[in-house]
Parts: sequence; C-alpha cells; structure tokens
Amino acid sequence: MAQLEVSDFAEAVIARMGDCKDARFKQVMTALVKHVHAFAREVDLTPDEWMAGLQFLTATGQKCDEKRQEFILLSDTLGLSMLVVALDQARGAKALADRPGDKPTEATVQGPFFWPGAPKRELGDDIGEGHGEPTLYHGRVTDTAGKPIADCELDVWSGDHDGFYDMQKGDSMSLRAQFRTDRDGNYRFWSIKPTFYPVPGDGPVGTMLAKMGRHLNRPGHMHMMLQAPGHERLVTHIFVKDSPYLDSDAVFGVRNSLVVDFPKHPPGQAPDGRTMDKPFYTAKYDFRLVPSAR
Repeated sequence: MAQLEVSDFAEAVIARMGDCKDARFKQVMTALVKHVHAFAREVDLTPDEWMAGLQFLTATGQKCDEKRQEFILLSDTLGLSMLVVALDQARGAKALADRPGDKPTEATVQGPFFWPGAPKRELGDDIGEGHGEPTLYHGRVTDTAGKPIADCELDVWSGDHDGFYDMQKGDSMSLRAQFRTDRDGNYRFWSIKPTFYPVPGDGPVGTMLAKMGRHLNRPGHMHMMLQAPGHERLVTHIFVKDSPYLDSDAVFGVRNSLVVDFPKHPPGQAPDGRTMDKPFYTAKYDFRLVPSAR
C-alpha cells in the first residue's frame, strides 16, 4: 500500500469519487477538496489550528436554532453570500443579453432574520406603529420590459428603531408583513425609517470579526422579497441614503442602485392621502423582475 505524501492527499480523495453518479456534485466536491487542501498547504496549517477551526464550526452550529442562523451570518460576513448572489445575477444578465428592456433590480443577501409566514396585510397598512419614525414605502413592480406585475407577493421586514429584529428580542412577529401589488403593479405600506445596527456579536462569528479588527454594523435597510408567477424570485434591500456604514457594510450587501433617498416631511397629508400629525419620511422604489426562463 503506497504511502501518501503532502501533495498526494487531495488527488487521493478525488479519486475515491470515481463512482459518483451526480456530475454537478462531483464537480463541486472536487473543487472543494482541491481548494481546502491547497489552503492547508499554503498556510502550513498546524493540528492545533485545525482543531480550533473545527471547534469554531461546532460552536457556530450550536448557536443556530429556529430563529437564529449563525452559519448564514458566517457566510454573510465572509462575503460568500454576496458572491453567490452576484454570480447568480451574472448568469441572469447573460441570459437577458439579447432581450430588450431595462436591467432587473439588483439582489442582495437574505440575511439571518427572515421569518416565513409573516401576516398578510392590506396595501397602505401600517406595520411600524410605535417602533420608530413613520415612513411610507411605495412604488411599482414591473418586469424588465415595463409591464406591471399584478398580485406580486412582497415579504418585507426590518429591525426596530434600536436596530433589533423581533426574533432577536424573543417577540412575536412585528415589523414584518406580506403585501400584494394591485392590478397596476403598485405597492404601498407604512413602516419605519430603518437605522444602522450591529449583526449579532455574542456568538463565534462576533468573536471572529473582533479578532479580524472589523466592526459589526450594517447600514439601515428594509428587506424586500418579491415573488410572482412567471418571474424569478428577488431578494433585496432598500438602503437609507444617509445611513452610516454604507461604505463598510459588515456583510458586503450594499448595491448603489438600492440606495434610496428618504425625504423628511412636516406633519400633513402624505402621498397616499393619510393625514399625519407628526413628521414622516417617504421612500419610493420601483422594482423590475426577471421573467422566468422555465
């Protein structure tokens, strides 16, 4: 039996996959093995360092539960989540290259705080009462050719005025809801102007970021997930233009096209006809969805 040397282990592992029937799985695992082994050789990884890495991954898994996903946070803060999003959008752009129309709305990370099953609300409802500075979100959803998309499902969620999400506080669902566009593709709802906030720093990912010399903060943003039959799902944010940390988002999720003015208005009549007895903000953004190729 031949003894393996330092340079032989990766190829030996890959050779054991000779009977793998899933070509894509084999391709991904082959590349993973090559890069992981190359990483270990490049840094001359010691047994103690590898054990520390395994303990870090174990702690990351132990921090996960039904409301917290520390592995998503790890992927986000290492820039991997946004890389995968960017690769997916690049594939989509290539497929649309020969089609007329506008560019689709850019996607960004889903983040670790999505909670399925948000309450269904009517257009114009206020989901932000008492949680921060009132803000009217409104706009239109179309395809890339400008055709309005009726009955498009919008899941929206954000943190409160202190930057905390409901699930972080152990609360029932708040500051999140599901809306549907009207016949002309319009949407509107009231929530709050989002503030910047730190990602959770009380777990292994927070320890890692501190050791890297990095801050934990994300700029203020409203999460949006849009789904409509015959169109690709879009997961994105609306970022507040004057928010700190737009240039150093802890999860690398900012896209220039998603940064939006949040003009402040005095008390009075809002664009949707509601009379406001205190100052409020508005945020207008039009979404363009990609027609599905399937």
